Amino acid sequence: MAEAVEGRGLTEGKADQQSTSRTQCRTNDVPSDLDRIRQAAIRNKDEKFTALLHHITPDILRTAFYGIKRSAAAGVDGATWHRYKEDLENNLQALHARIHRGAYRAKPSRRVYIPKTDGRQRPLGIAVLEDKIVQRAIAEVLNTIYESDFLGFSYGFRVGCQAHEALDALAVGIRMKKVNWVLDADIRGYFDSIDHEWLMKFIEHRIADRRILRLIKKWLKAGVIEDGRLSANDEGTPQGASISPLLSNIYLHYVLDLWVQRWRKSKSSGDVIIVRWADDFVLGFQYQEDAKRFLKELCERFRKYSLELHPEKTRLIRFGRFARQECKRLEGRRKPETFSFLGFTHSCGLSRDRKFMVRRETMRKRLTGKLHEIKSELRKRMHQTICDQGAWLRSVVRGYFNYHAIPGNWDAIRAFRTQIARLWRRILRRRSQKARMTRERMEKIANRWLPPVQILHPWPEQRLAVMTQGKSRVR
Repeated sequence: MAEAVEGRGLTEGKADQQSTSRTQCRTNDVPSDLDRIRQAAIRNKDEKFTALLHHITPDILRTAFYGIKRSAAAGVDGATWHRYKEDLENNLQALHARIHRGAYRAKPSRRVYIPKTDGRQRPLGIAVLEDKIVQRAIAEVLNTIYESDFLGFSYGFRVGCQAHEALDALAVGIRMKKVNWVLDADIRGYFDSIDHEWLMKFIEHRIADRRILRLIKKWLKAGVIEDGRLSANDEGTPQGASISPLLSNIYLHYVLDLWVQRWRKSKSSGDVIIVRWADDFVLGFQYQEDAKRFLKELCERFRKYSLELHPEKTRLIRFGRFARQECKRLEGRRKPETFSFLGFTHSCGLSRDRKFMVRRETMRKRLTGKLHEIKSELRKRMHQTICDQGAWLRSVVRGYFNYHAIPGNWDAIRAFRTQIARLWRRILRRRSQKARMTRERMEKIANRWLPPVQILHPWPEQRLAVMTQGKSRVR
């Protein structure tokens, strides 16, 4: 039951599925090479794979190439997707030959910075195109092995896994289990703190192909170029590299996931739940003593592996069905504290029938940040036709609703659409002093182009019921 409210829909079931189709003549029921690797990984959790590089074929490189975003920025060599495609087959054949004869060399990444919602800058490493191709191909092969190893409460950067599954598992876990305390944890500079030596030891638990291990070491040591200067990488994985999400999941699988699984079975006195998305994870505890002891031991374990919890973003708060009463009785506060996870602020609430539920609303800074971004872009599109502006805004609002339109978040998505219409009206009124854009006319234009406010996602219990399909997911 614990895994049923924390896990990712039928991980083992998905891992068993074959990619080949079954027909009446049974001509296509022979499993592919990657299917055979997947089946071997499922059968024996201790098996080491000694021969994997031969699965990197021109076909898998071609698939990886077409999986790259066509408008992606170029790396230090200046090669773009469209230029590489002009002679694609020859380029892939040459790349394939270099990989298998050991002549392939990883190039350094180009360091750029993108703004974060809190005003800080996030460093990204833009790899060259051929590095992206090879990394995606290697990641596809390795994913067939590690998808059978990763635990159900790990969601980030997983094949076929969405953020809403993690959100729903967390909400259902808090409601169905005896959760009275929540540990909202964040790892400080996680991608820049990964220890290369420990990472390679973890990978060698499953991968014994020296050529694959050599490729991974090349990417880790390739370094970054910033302001024309090359900096070596002694630790960390470059954010933006195609292989980094998988490597980061492998690292936390051994450092955190397996350890938490053992800890809650052997040391906890009550219920413990966990949901992890990349380096952001939330735990729920029945007893405060368990939570404090866990936090202390977690800090010690992270220190061993060169990781550190962010002191300002890691908090232990009272949360759950009795939090409101306990906060008022013991602390004199009317409402319990809230925590944020995957873009939503989680708070203690009540349903219409006065039962406890986890309320989830769009984080205020995410909402205002998105509006500022749209306002800036609207100014650039000021002199476009209303049709062009409306088509662009429709896609923006639809994409926003696709993620944020969850049950209980009606007020936030309605406010977002209202603010978009106001920003649009302000831009249209500034285009000409003679044009009159009344509220009535603007309402007709907004109703013509902007999607209506509606909830697009099911309640957490409904989604989880479909995912598990009544099957036991305890491992």
